[in-house]
Amino acid sequence: MKQIVNYINNEWIDPKTSEYIEVTNPATGQVIAKTPLCGETEVDMAAKAAAKAFPSWRQTPVQDRIQYLFRLRDLLKENHDEISRVITKECGKTFGESKAEMVRAIENVEVACGMPMMMKGDVSEDISPGIDEIMLRQPLGVCATIAPFNFPGMIPFWYLPYALATGNTYIIKPSEKVPMTMKFIFSLIEQVGFPNGVVNMVNGAKNAVDAILDHPAIRAITFVGSTQTAKYIYRRAAENGKRVQAQGGAKNPVIILPDADMEMTSTMVADSAFGCAGQRCLAVSLAITVADARNSFTEMICDAASTRTVGYGLDDGVQMGPVINSHSKERVEQLIETGSKEGASALVDGRGTTINGYEEGAFVRPTILADVEPGSDIWKTEIFGPVLSMMHVNSVEDAIELTNSHIYGNQASLFTSSGRAARKFRYEIDAGNVGINIGVAAPMAFFPFGGSRGSFYGDLKAQGQDAIDFYTDKRVVITRW
Repeated sequence: MKQIVNYINNEWIDPKTSEYIEVTNPATGQVIAKTPLCGETEVDMAAKAAAKAFPSWRQTPVQDRIQYLFRLRDLLKENHDEISRVITKECGKTFGESKAEMVRAIENVEVACGMPMMMKGDVSEDISPGIDEIMLRQPLGVCATIAPFNFPGMIPFWYLPYALATGNTYIIKPSEKVPMTMKFIFSLIEQVGFPNGVVNMVNGAKNAVDAILDHPAIRAITFVGSTQTAKYIYRRAAENGKRVQAQGGAKNPVIILPDADMEMTSTMVADSAFGCAGQRCLAVSLAITVADARNSFTEMICDAASTRTVGYGLDDGVQMGPVINSHSKERVEQLIETGSKEGASALVDGRGTTINGYEEGAFVRPTILADVEPGSDIWKTEIFGPVLSMMHVNSVEDAIELTNSHIYGNQASLFTSSGRAARKFRYEIDAGNVGINIGVAAPMAFFPFGGSRGSFYGDLKAQGQDAIDFYTDKRVVITRW
């Protein structure tokens, strides 16, 4: 069993708590670690260490700061497979999915290494005779990430490298459900040799979160998780005068037109809906067929769902792993039951799944619910599991109206061979991430990532130029000599 400790001021610090929660391998049900439920004391230690480190880190030239990130990138690449195995063991996704997750993490580090170019300011000469005006970017100070369980290796890197490269110091609170991945990554961060206090890690649950939200030294906070929690974090952090990026829930629709390539469409929708067991914020969870697309797509997606190989993510040939734990399995199966009671038809039913050799695992096979009604609980609720709900409309206009009526707006995709329909969809849809013949519209690291409406709370999104704007203050200086 792994011992989970904190990393503060470049030292591994034993938790000052007697409260722990068990971390289980979701495929085997075996307890593999225990997360300490740290709180205000440990957060204060980390915040003070980061605050003390900030002045000298800020004064470190940006071209010197990014040398640490180059070293971190190299260590992440050298340990790619080992990190991915840890992700699979504690998170449940397949080894291939875990490796792909870390590719995106490394990509963000590489983009942040271009910070000498990205954080440059602006100058206007002679705004009045003999007077010049300059805009400078300056770091905020101590920043923090409250990370989710579903991408324990990738999501912290939507934020961390940009914050460090712009001159801020940092605290990460991993999800209490998956602490082992970030512990391993911090062993690499230790090897990089950042100055004392520049990067810190505190483990815990709600008490640690509240301490981060309230600590006066912490200037900016990022979060990914449910909409309910995102609202809470956004409100409480904002009341304390902090900058916030709070990514919330999703109910991502895909619209299938009759002119779509149905074989390609069904393959990509299945990969999106059932990849990572549906536990990702960009997973397709609602398929809306238009006019004659209904029959052919339904047949193909049901075949793709029923033939998907489910099992332990480290075993060869497995296409989908378990959900995160037994509580999630129970919740997902209850929501499938709710959908059936509301009139939806379970064309493929993944409840009651048992995998030979892994009888204690939290497995739910891919599920297809047809004839879901607008306004029903199953239509409104983010299931966060391998469940695809299906609806049918008569026109692309009806599909867009239905999509825009939902409380979430994280991702929406369209499958078609019509450029006119694609442009109309791109122009009218209200979602932060839009896909055209794409099942997972995940932006590259040099583009911003974030949803709209109930899927995002804040002004500046993750990654790209938005990250530089989020982690810097703009200082305007007017000079006459």
